[in-house]
Amino acid sequence: MKTSITLLLLLLLSFWVQAQPPTYTKDIAPIIYQHCTSCHRPGEIGPMPFTNYTEVSAWAGMVQYVTEIRYMPPWKPDHTYSNVLGENYLNTQEIDLIRQWVLAGAPEGDPADEPPLPVFPTGSVLGQPDLVLSMEETYTHIGGNEDEYRIFVIPTGLTADRDIAAIELRPGNRQIVHHALFSWDTTGQAQAMDANDPGYGYDGFGGFGIQGAANNQYPGYVPGQIPRFYPQGIGQKMYKGADLLVQMHYAPWPTVTTDSSTINIFFKKEPAQRYVERFLMVPLPSILVNGPFFLLPEEQKTFHGVIQVPADVSLLGLAPHCHLLGTDWEIYAVQPTGDTVPLLRIPEWDFNWQGGYLFDRLIKLEAGAEIHAFCTYDNTAANPNNPNNPPKFVTWGEKTTDEMYYLPINYVPYQMGDELIDLTTDALDDLVVWPEDKLYTVFPNPSTGEINVSFSVGDNQRISIALFDLEGKKLKAIAQDRYYAVGNHTLTFQATDLADGVYVVHLQGSRWTASEKLVLKR
Repeated sequence: MKTSITLLLLLLLSFWVQAQPPTYTKDIAPIIYQHCTSCHRPGEIGPMPFTNYTEVSAWAGMVQYVTEIRYMPPWKPDHTYSNVLGENYLNTQEIDLIRQWVLAGAPEGDPADEPPLPVFPTGSVLGQPDLVLSMEETYTHIGGNEDEYRIFVIPTGLTADRDIAAIELRPGNRQIVHHALFSWDTTGQAQAMDANDPGYGYDGFGGFGIQGAANNQYPGYVPGQIPRFYPQGIGQKMYKGADLLVQMHYAPWPTVTTDSSTINIFFKKEPAQRYVERFLMVPLPSILVNGPFFLLPEEQKTFHGVIQVPADVSLLGLAPHCHLLGTDWEIYAVQPTGDTVPLLRIPEWDFNWQGGYLFDRLIKLEAGAEIHAFCTYDNTAANPNNPNNPPKFVTWGEKTTDEMYYLPINYVPYQMGDELIDLTTDALDDLVVWPEDKLYTVFPNPSTGEINVSFSVGDNQRISIALFDLEGKKLKAIAQDRYYAVGNHTLTFQATDLADGVYVVHLQGSRWTASEKLVLKR
């Protein structure tokens, strides 16, 4: 009888635990702090802060709505097609937890369960810059609902060549700064063009106005996207005495307003061994298979570009760009062997959330490989984003009402072993101060089958991660002798084929080991 009562009590306790609704501190805060707070905090692009229970619960219904329709977080690439750094999307379990929390009245829960808020640097999302460059004057945007492209020439003051690790724009007026491109000039031509223009800077429609500047670009800026450091040993050169060229796109705005932005420069701690180069896909007859590039009124069309790789290269990333008529991109490579390498797919293009994407590992393409890029456009009245009503003839141009097919692809010359370097990292990892060589708590835990394993390493090393049962039997290899660079990493694996119960996630590093308990519970 005593055994039966004990069993009944355990069953009732289990039912009570399962019946408890999600709480903010235990279930929702980890999601918000990982996926939302980087933008939703004071001084960043998010329109309201999400740094504590009071702030998030005030918008609980909206959070449920925008996550269920996958409008937020604003992650556009298809993560089932390929993987890039900083992927920031919610899985179905996380979306359902938010829904359950809101339907339960958004309870706060036990404050002791709340994880600490990530530590974000001030004035930068990357840390302390080595060089800060500011616009020398405040620029007045013309208003009148007109696009404006303006080139600002900012002396770097460098007395020696330096290798760049990252570049970051801090917009002075986030309402009008739509995006920015960066290049450089060592000839003095840009300063002369600035001097000949009556205003601060000079007109930027059509490019930088300096020969070669379009192909000599640093990573650009788009709202909401976190800039990235180049991998170890890879960088870009910033030359002695160079002027930084900032092509600022000021979006249409009804009234006259001003901007004064700042650029943070981060230099490599050790000299780069390889420098970033780029392929540039634009609608030239030698690239566009089905040109010329124009769209008739009420026309839908997919343009297809192809370039051939002249030598063995390792791709770093790419940045597709089009305007309001664009609806989707698909980019892949075909090796000389005929093997297809998926690079990037954006099934629902959004002009407001475009960006550059770095792959989660270096991708080797052999000499003779072809890169194919497809972009579809909808110039019909049924397209709610069409800026022209009725639709008009549209061709290449830099105004928002024009259209573009523009795809820079960054690479470095191939080096033996590039395929072994895994650059996987979480979108927030560059923002948080992490200890060295550490395995973090697996998430979610308990889990219904999809598990995230996060860890950091203090130096480049090989890592193995596996899932064991409590008897020490190895059930799954999550990472087998992979080479990871310095930094923070997150892996996702499926355990839907395993029975409910308790398991162990074990990490074996070059000089350290760590384990975390995992509970599977459906």
